[in-house]
Amino acid sequence: MISILTEMFSYPFLVRAVIVGLLVSLCAALLGVSLVLKRYSMIGDGLSHVGFGTLAIATAMNVSPLTLSIPVCVAAAFLLLRISENSKIKGDAAIALISTSSLAIGVVFISVTTGMNTDVCNYLFGSILSMKHADVKLSIALSAVVLAMFALLYNKIFAVTFDENFAKATGIKTDIYNMLIAFLTAITIVLGMRMMGALLISSLIIFPPLTSMRLCKSFKTVTICSAVISVTCFFIGIVGSYIYATPTGASVVMVNIAAFLLFWVLSFINAKTNMISGAGASKPDNSRRD
Repeated sequence: MISILTEMFSYPFLVRAVIVGLLVSLCAALLGVSLVLKRYSMIGDGLSHVGFGTLAIATAMNVSPLTLSIPVCVAAAFLLLRISENSKIKGDAAIALISTSSLAIGVVFISVTTGMNTDVCNYLFGSILSMKHADVKLSIALSAVVLAMFALLYNKIFAVTFDENFAKATGIKTDIYNMLIAFLTAITIVLGMRMMGALLISSLIIFPPLTSMRLCKSFKTVTICSAVISVTCFFIGIVGSYIYATPTGASVVMVNIAAFLLFWVLSFINAKTNMISGAGASKPDNSRRD
């Protein structure tokens, strides 16, 4: 195994992919806890489709993809929040409306300007070859910003996540923090989309929190467990992708699925064990006779 890892890390593009992937996985897991609990998890899927459209346009226009994708995805995230809160269009419908429109625009733009080619598959399912030196530097800087803001505003994010009405009553400006979560999510989605693909990047947001919630109950333990699961699953996935020559994004998702099933089985066993022990404790002791 050591020889495989040594060989794997001898390739610079794989080193870049691992560094960026681990950081994005960590950011996605931390933000995913709040998104899942607030039932905003599908916003990641919607923003990934927006990112696909902007990546397609940026590539056709020979513009830096991240430079164009980040501001557009941030604007789309704010728009999704506003539509969900102040419109007759519900959140899931708004996400479907924007995501499908962006996907269609991206596909049409590519087909008209450059023709449908293998780059479309790279956008949809990801490619570790797409990470350049400039992308790595920008990704590290933005990931550090996401992690720092999450750590500094942890208590506020916790309050807004669990009881937004109570948080608002205590003077917390919930709208600002909801927009902040959307802003950080948009950045994370754009950073990870070129590697995971537009169709798979939302798995980094959804799977780790749902997996950790099988066994963990408090917000803090779920957050920590999600981060560990996300980073571990990504590393195992990219190593498996190198060994078996499978797509990186799909390999990472498969490992996340395995982790979710494992935690689900453990939670089932834990529930049965508690039930049996509880029944035994409540059963009267008739072994002693006066």
